[in-house]
Amino acid sequence: MGEKRDKKFLLFLFFLSNIFTLLPVYLVAQESDDKSSLNIGGALRYNIILQSYENDIDATSSAFTMDTWRINILYDNPGGFGLNFEYRFYPTFGTHFIKQGWLDYHFSERTELQVGVTQVPFGNLQYNSNNWWFSLPYYVGLEDDHDMGIKLTHRRDSYQWDFAYFFQPEPEGPPEAFGTGGPGRYSYDVIPKGNASLKERNQINIRGAYQFDGCEFGASLQFGQLYSLALDQFDSRYAFAVHADINSGNFNIKPQFLYYGMNAFSDEGHELSTVFLGAYGVPYQVSTEARIVTLGMAYSYDVDWGPITNLLFYNDFSYMHNSVGKGITQLADGTSLTLSNNFENTIKNIIGILMSAGPVFTYFDIAQGINHPWLSETFGTGVGPGH
Repeated sequence: MGEKRDKKFLLFLFFLSNIFTLLPVYLVAQESDDKSSLNIGGALRYNIILQSYENDIDATSSAFTMDTWRINILYDNPGGFGLNFEYRFYPTFGTHFIKQGWLDYHFSERTELQVGVTQVPFGNLQYNSNNWWFSLPYYVGLEDDHDMGIKLTHRRDSYQWDFAYFFQPEPEGPPEAFGTGGPGRYSYDVIPKGNASLKERNQINIRGAYQFDGCEFGASLQFGQLYSLALDQFDSRYAFAVHADINSGNFNIKPQFLYYGMNAFSDEGHELSTVFLGAYGVPYQVSTEARIVTLGMAYSYDVDWGPITNLLFYNDFSYMHNSVGKGITQLADGTSLTLSNNFENTIKNIIGILMSAGPVFTYFDIAQGINHPWLSETFGTGVGPGH
């Protein structure tokens, strides 16, 4: 029975040739005496996938897809208001949505204000990983998260401070009928599903970092609320992280530790051990309390192979310890069950190479996971109970 249990939770996905093709197309580019400029462009992304879980590889184990295409608008205006906008289309998931869209104003070279759908200042920025799959914090809404609000960034000497208030998550794309069963959005947020009508509201972020010689050491705090539509009440959610982005020659190391927790209740007023998060039109369960440790390591190597100019070798490791005690766990059909201290932990490791050739970037990733929501035949329980 022990051997069978080990096989059940040891889930692999070999992503042997994940092709990420970025082709920016600048349709308009103008520059005036005041240095303002407008650029309109976009990108295409393709994936070649070979996957293996517990079963043998067959004809359905591989795919070649046009994963993403997008539109970008960037208006840079140092003397006034600027604009940064990106809208994405995902044929694979049958959905489309805004990734980012903000107005910015530079009070000085050191101080910038952004209003709209902007990146949440939390953890290592812009990404806490090197690979196409991100690290585990992304799958609980704590890496490259974008929400709707206001953010102030101030740089002074060797320090950078970010202060932000977000009223709500970024806008959703098309309704469920046009997607695959959930909200279409870029980053993961708590959504109303099952027996819990919950939404994220009123989030405050503070991030501070000390920078020197291409390195950065910092800490992040996040506090927000979960609003229950059924109970008409607000409850708290919170997270903090310590992080570093260290560069030495051609080497880069990104260590990070974070903790998050949520006080979440079902529509009947019972305390929950899981909530539903949703993005790309695909919802799944996430535990309401966990600790996550990540370590990314990379080596950059310049080459002169025709159009190929650089190879980035990397390994990104993530470990998630679910520390949830007794509570009600939601099921997708709206029913629930009670669990006590038996949530499984999640492990993820990505080893790969990023090949750069002008505007074309190609990722070759081997992704392995235990109890990971995207690296499993039984989708959706990896960062929740793990069953």
